[in-house]
Amino acid sequence: MNKTFHANLSFMMFMQFFIWGAWYVTVGNYMAEIGMTDAIYWAYTVSPIGAIISPFFLGMIADRFFATEKVLGTLHLVGGAAMLAAPFAAGSGSTVGFIILLQIHMLCYMPTVALSNSLTFHHLTKPEKEFPLIRVFGTIGWILAGILVSRFLHADLTDLPLKVAGVAGLLLGVYAFFLPHTPPSAKGEKVTIRQVLGLDALAQLKSRPFIVFLISSLLISIPLSAYYAYAPVFVKNAGVTNPAFMMSFGQMSEVLFMIAMPFFFIRLGVKWMLIVGMLAWALRYALFAAAAVDGVLWMILAGVLLHGICYDFFFVSGHIYVNKKASPAIRGQAQGLIIFVTYGVGMFIGALISGWVFNAVVGETTQALSLWRQFWIIPALFAAGVMVVFGLMFKERAANGEAPAAPEA
Repeated sequence: MNKTFHANLSFMMFMQFFIWGAWYVTVGNYMAEIGMTDAIYWAYTVSPIGAIISPFFLGMIADRFFATEKVLGTLHLVGGAAMLAAPFAAGSGSTVGFIILLQIHMLCYMPTVALSNSLTFHHLTKPEKEFPLIRVFGTIGWILAGILVSRFLHADLTDLPLKVAGVAGLLLGVYAFFLPHTPPSAKGEKVTIRQVLGLDALAQLKSRPFIVFLISSLLISIPLSAYYAYAPVFVKNAGVTNPAFMMSFGQMSEVLFMIAMPFFFIRLGVKWMLIVGMLAWALRYALFAAAAVDGVLWMILAGVLLHGICYDFFFVSGHIYVNKKASPAIRGQAQGLIIFVTYGVGMFIGALISGWVFNAVVGETTQALSLWRQFWIIPALFAAGVMVVFGLMFKERAANGEAPAAPEA
């Protein structure tokens, strides 16, 4: 693949996650600033709902009838327009209208995450080597979006991040139509709802270790919603003037731990990688709780930096486990099932629960840091409980009865 083509795909991936990173971290503080504190959690249900519906759209429509670049462009144009309209609804005091427009945006956006991946894979000759070099630009895009809107524009409490995301969406929408032609991957094939939901894969993979892994993945995704929705609000009330900038350090650590994963895999294996990821989850919330009363910034920053371990050691390791567990014929379905369970069902439940807990414990008194301690203790204990149960019940064995070896780097 020539360098120009590589650069085109890298820019697409950069913009793909720049859009999400521009508004997702700041929207909670913006809503608190305009009097929508009790509805913050609703803004964090729109992504899981998009993730739940996305497989149906991709499997039943996008993958069968339309060229990928055209679907990608159209969805980003519609999603960008909805995002640009959202501040007007918020400005008029319509919480419902604001959330609906965010939902329209994410219904358009979530399918594009998979579409950008599939378009990239279609044109790569050595995907196992080339894709990581392209995908890392997505994480860079998220990081730079946070730095732009928070560190340089100082817009954490304004609607400017929404406008930045909307304009970026329109730009990527236009750009997508000039990407290389990519025909629908399942044109002419019969696709069933069982395939879309990954139920065929579940039927083949059903075993005690896999079911334990699947349920644990769902449960550990519940406290993740509390981090995305309320950590930026907590950081701001702890005295950080550019909270989204501090939150971007979590994605920076994600890049570093992604690079280091092969080293840890050789020494820990899948089970202990997953356990360490869950432990980091519990430790992060415990640090937030310990830092709450006095606003201890080094503890808060340490909790943010643990995001790299939380995400890479659990989610990335989980995808590797599924890839090794599934046969080539069902790997796509199996990966889709995990995304549906975690980013869809798990985070939707988590958004509702964390919203209920936040409104009951903290509510409008967001500056009362002692109340934040009570709030963060709950996900810390929950994550620790999931980790203990998983450690006791996940007992993968190889065919010869020996514990499976760690995967090769």
